[in-house]
Amino acid sequence: MKFNVSSTKLFAQLQAVSRVIAAKNSLQILEDVLFDLNGNVLTLTASDGETSIRTSLEVDNAEGMGKVASGAKLLLETLKEFPEQPLTFQIDDNNFGMNILSENGTYSFVGANGNEYPQMMESEASDFSFEMPAEQMLDAINKTIFCTADDELRPVMNGIFFDLAEDHLSMVATDAHRLVRVTYNSISSSTPSSFILPKKPATLLKNVLARESEQVKVAFGAKNIRFEFGRVLIICRQIEGRFPNYNAVIPQNNQNNVVVDRTTLINACKRVSVFANTGTSLLKLALNDNQIKISAQDIDFSTSAEEVIACSYAGMPMAIGFKAPFLIEILSSLVSNEVMLSLADPSRAGLILPMENTDNQDLLMLLMPMLLND
Repeated sequence: MKFNVSSTKLFAQLQAVSRVIAAKNSLQILEDVLFDLNGNVLTLTASDGETSIRTSLEVDNAEGMGKVASGAKLLLETLKEFPEQPLTFQIDDNNFGMNILSENGTYSFVGANGNEYPQMMESEASDFSFEMPAEQMLDAINKTIFCTADDELRPVMNGIFFDLAEDHLSMVATDAHRLVRVTYNSISSSTPSSFILPKKPATLLKNVLARESEQVKVAFGAKNIRFEFGRVLIICRQIEGRFPNYNAVIPQNNQNNVVVDRTTLINACKRVSVFANTGTSLLKLALNDNQIKISAQDIDFSTSAEEVIACSYAGMPMAIGFKAPFLIEILSSLVSNEVMLSLADPSRAGLILPMENTDNQDLLMLLMPMLLND
């Protein structure tokens, strides 16, 4: 088996698929990438047993056909040092010895029998499916993935919930302290359905979708989820269980609404949070007559800071506390110039909403408050 391929194109494809490979594997061959040559198309497959990704690229001067598995780490470390140039791969079909011939040298190593590589999970009969633009899905994952939890006792919160309704698609993530809901009115289904996408394949999608501009075809059944776009196919297990009733925790009639410049608020929070208690990271926001006083203190080290910024607020004077990293991360994930903080009282969840939404998108972020001692 023999073929020629661009060093940079192969490296880019190997980088994309190798992200799924786990640090520790139950099978040693799962540390490899499967090469499958058929005509002038080279297909690359990698898996961790739960999530599999497959992509392909065109090669030149292909001779023979077959499968061979090769160590991902060795290949990546070798290819990343090459400038753009054609490489020749020669594979012995009997002992799976592999040679890479470059302009200046030869690199030899031994692969494994590709037929022993676990077959890619094939999704069961897909009961439900929908499509959305790659750019839209990437944006939604970026806006939700940071709110997923790492909770062994509640695994359903360790992923992104896709809630497909008759007139919209909502993507939701929560760690019980924060919640993000992105809704698209342009995507719908005749039959309501849902699934929970684990964090690892969501991260894999995030990395791969950054280079795509096509429609993403999503199909799912009882156990597996299938994402297909361009030359990429990703199949993963979904998280089993019932996602929390997220609509029940979203307050509907918060009376105190603050409109403020997002960048001004982020920068003030970052400066003041340096002086917050390292254990609690508590930031206090006091609202009164078109201004927000942001303050923090650490009694143990006798440090404190406060800063006043302008806003649009005509409600009752009130003070509410938030965990600084959570508030800053939520604000940083938005792109709107101005945001609205929609509050009820210091003990109830606050909503953070962009003042401008993109077409067919409705974005809502929720943050639970912290108890103020004064």
